[in-house]
Amino acid sequence: MYKLSTFSYISIVLILLIMPLTRAIAQKKDLNSLHLALGLNQTTAEVIGSTGGGYSLASMVNQDSYGNHCMGYGDPKPDHIMLLEHDFSRLKLKVKSGGKDTTLVVKRTDNQDIRCGFGQQHNRDAVISGRNWKAGQYEIWVGSMEPNQNSSYSLSVQP
Repeated sequence: MYKLSTFSYISIVLILLIMPLTRAIAQKKDLNSLHLALGLNQTTAEVIGSTGGGYSLASMVNQDSYGNHCMGYGDPKPDHIMLLEHDFSRLKLKVKSGGKDTTLVVKRTDNQDIRCGFGQQHNRDAVISGRNWKAGQYEIWVGSMEPNQNSSYSLSVQP
């Protein structure tokens, strides 16, 4: 029968402790995910993507939790995932697409908070600025006002 030494036990314990950390580090490198926590030096998180798709975002949700209309077209699956480790009193999500007519739908995975935004006449890039963001995971769709319209964008989130 094989006996494990004290060194072997310590090695196994260290490996088991380190494995979750390496998985968390890999998740932070995902270009489609946003990860925000209080006290981080980085005040703005940013991801890039491209609009497109013929799925009506209004068919998913007609109005958000605050009475704003949800509109535009995108993919049935979310473009990005945002993880808030803590409650945030205020967040601003802003699309930069070079002036294309974009829309945003942000939905907490438990459906308890849905927020929608779209561009205005003076600035066609979509913006959502709101208060009382609860900790949790949010799905984000970045769409366009016309179906199947492909436009590159960056999406920034800042407290």
